[in-house]
Amino acid sequence: VQLQASGGGLVQPGGSLRLSCVASGFTMGDYSIAWFRQAPGKEPEGVSSKIITGDTYYADSVKGRFIISRDNAKNTVYLQMDNLKPEDTAVYYCATMTVRPNRPLDPGLAFIRGQGTLVTVSS
Repeated sequence: VQLQASGGGLVQPGGSLRLSCVASGFTMGDYSIAWFRQAPGKEPEGVSSKIITGDTYYADSVKGRFIISRDNAKNTVYLQMDNLKPEDTAVYYCATMTVRPNRPLDPGLAFIRGQGTLVTVSS
């Protein structure tokens, strides 16, 4: 059972990146899935989640800039990130998550967590 994120890198402010996260050993479509990030010296924070019901959630800081999508046939979830800002710099990772009311982006509800990919936004 594994999740592997990729697609990070160095990008200038205003640039774009597309992160991918591939699941192996289980069917991603059976779970709610989320992207989280952790900046140096900070606690993990939820970025976006796609609940198994179809609902989608975004952190206020990324609304209008990031889009989460999933391709169940490829067992993959994506995070399209546009208009990146220096404050988006962090290690990004995907995770399956337990669904609880009013907590769609709670890192504490993650239970299968993949290795992260580093996103650095800098000029």
